[in-house]
Formats: sequence, C-alpha cells, structure tokens
Amino acid sequence: MCVTCSDTAVPVTVLQLRDDALALVDVGHGRQEEVSVALVPARVGDTILVHAGEAIAVMRA
Repeated sequence: MCVTCSDTAVPVTVLQLRDDALALVDVGHGRQEEVSVALVPARVGDTILVHAGEAIAVMRA
C-alpha cells in the first residue's frame, strides 16, 4: 500500500530487465507493461509490487 496516497500496489511478474532501470512485466490477462525498477533489486521471474509505474517492493519467498 502506498504510504502517500493509500492506493494498493499491484503484484506483477518481471519478464525482462531493460536499460535505464526499466522492466517489462506481466500484469495479467495477457497484458504487458513497462515499469521502473530503479528503487528495488528486481530479477527476472520476481513478483514485484508496482504503484504508479514504479516498483516499490520485491516479493520473495
């Protein structure tokens, strides 16, 4: 959850890491989006929480 606006972050799966701290992610239902991973140590296959196009956490077991 975002501490600034209280919106819920969305869990997505990292498909590909790109230049400039960006990642291609699977948002579900066959849709893919590009998000920033500048704030988290994301790896391909990780589930990350995204809010407003910015990854804010990595979910690892």
